[in-house]
Amino acid sequence: MLRILSLGNSRAISSGIFYLLIFLINSCVQEINLKMALKVLRALDVAKTQYYHFKAIIIAGMGLFTDSYDLFCIPLVMSMIGRIYYPKVDRTVDPKKWFEVPTVIASTMFCVTLMGAVIGQLVFGRLGDRVGRRRVYGVSLVMMIVASIGCGLTLSKLPLMVFVSLGFFRFLLGIGIGGDYPLSATIMAEFANKRTRGAFIAGVFSMQGFGILMSSLVFMIVCSIFEASANKHNLEKPSELAPSVNIAPVPPESDMAWRLILMFGAIPASMTYYWRMKMPETARY
Repeated sequence: MLRILSLGNSRAISSGIFYLLIFLINSCVQEINLKMALKVLRALDVAKTQYYHFKAIIIAGMGLFTDSYDLFCIPLVMSMIGRIYYPKVDRTVDPKKWFEVPTVIASTMFCVTLMGAVIGQLVFGRLGDRVGRRRVYGVSLVMMIVASIGCGLTLSKLPLMVFVSLGFFRFLLGIGIGGDYPLSATIMAEFANKRTRGAFIAGVFSMQGFGILMSSLVFMIVCSIFEASANKHNLEKPSELAPSVNIAPVPPESDMAWRLILMFGAIPASMTYYWRMKMPETARY
């Protein structure tokens, strides 16, 4: 009996020593990994500003450029849609209020994108912490490309179907925009060194201003081209219509103009997709 007890105690002691050694080895490995990670982070913080820093600014900045273009082109597009789908002339009100999209519809088109952006920020921000910045970054960009193209591809010219389709794709676009905002800032902050981190993040977000300017520039260029093309129809201006005429027709090409403006947002996003996928995962992640 004593021999059995002593044998059991020796086995228990051996097992305890074995697990203790495993625990000590794991602790040492974790400590070594932690020290190595801290060394990498210190190296990133004190690294000199190099070419890849500016490359990261351009790649992340083009996302915000596209975001601001998509967000700020819609008020201009709604004015065009009002002229095309609401051509009635109401001489009892100020001519400045002619051809307006109903306030409820216009407000909905503005709000659905912002609602999608809120959802996108919450979802993609969490996914970026779970599965990695680079992978989720590409998903949000693909969503923006698909939604930008979809905004201009409504197959019907009925106002109801146009607004339903446009609202759906604007909501999808907002989700992609919401994912792009936090990931762009996070990736740039994790790539930058300590001395220039604030300046680099400011450089990324400054692309929003260029996106707003581009939305107005594209709008003016497209409208000028289509106006020159539409002169062959010899349509009268609304102010030149006879009092008995309450509809101001537009050339059929006009319905293509606003679609091209919305679809243009897919071009800068597509141009940066390849470089986003070539970016390495951030060391801090």
